[in-house]
Amino acid sequence: MPELRKDPVTGRWVIVTTDRAMRPADFIREHVVPAGGRFCPLCPGHEEKTAPEVLAYRPGGSLPNSTGWSLRVVPAKFPVLRVEGDLNRLGDGIYDKMNGVGAHEVVIETPDHMLTLGDLSEKQVEDVFWASRDRIVDLRRDIRLRSIFVFKGHGEAAGATLEHSHSQIIALPVVPKSAMEELEGAKRYLDYRERCIYCDIVRQETEGGLRVFLETEHYVAFCPYASRFAFETWIVPRRHRSHFETVEIPEVKNLGWTLRTVMRKIDKVLERPAYNLMVHSAPVQEGAMAHYHWHIEIVPKLTRVAGFEWGTGFYVNPTPPEEAARFLREAGLV
Repeated sequence: MPELRKDPVTGRWVIVTTDRAMRPADFIREHVVPAGGRFCPLCPGHEEKTAPEVLAYRPGGSLPNSTGWSLRVVPAKFPVLRVEGDLNRLGDGIYDKMNGVGAHEVVIETPDHMLTLGDLSEKQVEDVFWASRDRIVDLRRDIRLRSIFVFKGHGEAAGATLEHSHSQIIALPVVPKSAMEELEGAKRYLDYRERCIYCDIVRQETEGGLRVFLETEHYVAFCPYASRFAFETWIVPRRHRSHFETVEIPEVKNLGWTLRTVMRKIDKVLERPAYNLMVHSAPVQEGAMAHYHWHIEIVPKLTRVAGFEWGTGFYVNPTPPEEAARFLREAGLV
């Protein structure tokens, strides 16, 4: 079983895969599986190569774990955390650790190996969010799990080893340090201003317009004021909700169109870059929060994080967010 180990200085938890330690030769770079290249376990007809599905959309009513699906969710082949077992929190001198209890699932977003997120139909993108929401609602019933993270890496530079369009869901028994920093910063703002910082950001960005490049009925897409990376993009709901899984039908439908449009703009302006996409949401065992506001962050992989950034926590962004937003606005609706 993997372990979670806590850094005693920063309070950051790290997952250590003690059950399948990699040797030096194992770190040879594994390239993305291209269309028509090596075997892809996510393609139709290869269902037996994945773990049995925990959720699938089958428009024609085909049998589970067979072809005929439009979207599947399966447990990860090499999960970083496992559902089985007890947390078994222990002290090891000055150190703290626990068993790597959690969940790790893969959302196979389309049966077509060739399509990217921006290529999918509006309904297909909407279905990705419905599937993610449904899995969060199911996983949060396990009271051991405190934080559920939905994310996507597209392209080798973003850490993907399979080209087939997919995203991932990882459920954790702790709240990650970066999430705690967001929650605490938002709480300080609420205590001082008696308002949600994200609601105020949406209000100021839409009034100024410099960094906004897309507005819809339910969402605002913009390049944040203190963007860490070139063309970093946030999609923030207009309506205050702390938990992604509480979204309602109109909001999910509009999110399908919004994200599809944002990704098409990014693909057009940046020539289909690798990217990371992350859904930021409040801890699942907590009730509604007045200070936190779920949102999506998208980071195109255009530059590399190097020694200065790792050592100081400062990021050097070569493209001002105002300029990035202008390019994305001018891309039009594609």
